[in-house]
Amino acid sequence: MNVTRPLVGIILTAGNGTRLGPLTGGLMGTGTGISKGLNRIYDKPNIYYPLADMISVGIQEVLIITAQNDLHQYRAMLGDGSKYGIRIAYAVQKEQNGIASAFVIGEAFIGMRDVCLMFADNVFIGDEFINCIKPTGPIDGAQVFAVEVPNPCDFGVVEFDANGTVRSIEEKPAHPKSNFAVPGLYFYDSSVVEIAKQVQPSDRGELEISSVNEAYLARGKLAARKIDPTVTWMDTGTIEAILELEPLIRDYQRETGRLFGSPEIATFETGRISPDQLWQLAEEKHLAKSEYGEMLRNYCLKFAFH
Repeated sequence: MNVTRPLVGIILTAGNGTRLGPLTGGLMGTGTGISKGLNRIYDKPNIYYPLADMISVGIQEVLIITAQNDLHQYRAMLGDGSKYGIRIAYAVQKEQNGIASAFVIGEAFIGMRDVCLMFADNVFIGDEFINCIKPTGPIDGAQVFAVEVPNPCDFGVVEFDANGTVRSIEEKPAHPKSNFAVPGLYFYDSSVVEIAKQVQPSDRGELEISSVNEAYLARGKLAARKIDPTVTWMDTGTIEAILELEPLIRDYQRETGRLFGSPEIATFETGRISPDQLWQLAEEKHLAKSEYGEMLRNYCLKFAFH
């Protein structure tokens, strides 16, 4: 196996956001609202969090899949990724036909490389998160993650045997076989494209990500890793989750003096830009007078310029 096989990332942000009502209502044709990935989570857009995570993991190429109406906003905000030391490409999901379609849309982008898929409306907060998920080598099959939750029937659910091996994986089961949910974070080898092409629509009319995982499980190629219990996972598709998450981010930033979920800081900490370049990003017109820009400058003075 080629140990130097690169890892690329896909951030999926093409959903209609129906759980957020008028915040994303424009996506349903009512003329108001924004994409979930552009929705404010404390002091930054939701998509900043998974983008920062991907940069921290070492990913250098990211494909953002969004709806046609939102494409220009993501392009205007993130550009080609060069200011973060990465390359960002864009693609459109023309119809809401399921998460697994991301791999079909991204076929040319993925090529023969491993791929990490994250949702734009998921946030993980905890110092051990990146260590929990960072691959130590090429992906052999599929790697998913598990978080213990009180309401597993709302998510994909993974069942383990006594040895910690995956026994089953189901999408939003009425009678969950465990309390371990699979969050919106997945690693796959390049065969995921052909597997996704063979997935048949579910009763919901969608190409389910659980069907992809089941195919890997049938091949004996599905592994699931339990995320450290000190890490908090939030699916920010509901108002309640956003209200619960924002104080956690606020407190983390106040206690540490560091922005959480910042692509700029993730880029600096992975060695892709210098302290001077980080300062220049903080001084950009759209950031210079904001609290976000001030925190970037304070970070430079406290951590970078030493």
